[in-house]
Amino acid sequence: MKLFELVQKLGLKVRCAETHLQHEVSGGYASDLLSDVLANSQTGDIWVTLQVHQNIVGVASMKDIAGIILVNGREPNSDTIEKAEAEKIPIMVTEMPTFELVGKLYNLGVTGTKK
Repeated sequence: MKLFELVQKLGLKVRCAETHLQHEVSGGYASDLLSDVLANSQTGDIWVTLQVHQNIVGVASMKDIAGIILVNGREPNSDTIEKAEAEKIPIMVTEMPTFELVGKLYNLGVTGTKK
């Protein structure tokens, strides 16, 4: 599934790198610990978090993550948006809590199963 499809189906709001929504989403990972994401996420995952600082972009870039979804109505900092634009990593936001969003992602076929 492509990122733009998730945006449409889940009503996500894109905050940056909107021209890069063609990325393929091959799985998902939900965590607020950067070290956990570095250790356990997979290339092509959609990352669900409530962290808004620019370090999330560095982690997403290192792991080749398809995009980041911020939950609970959280908004990325301006420096986070700037860095994500430079790294071409889409950041999307939703009012949904993590648990609800992950359930909806799973129902759309996005799983956390290791490849």
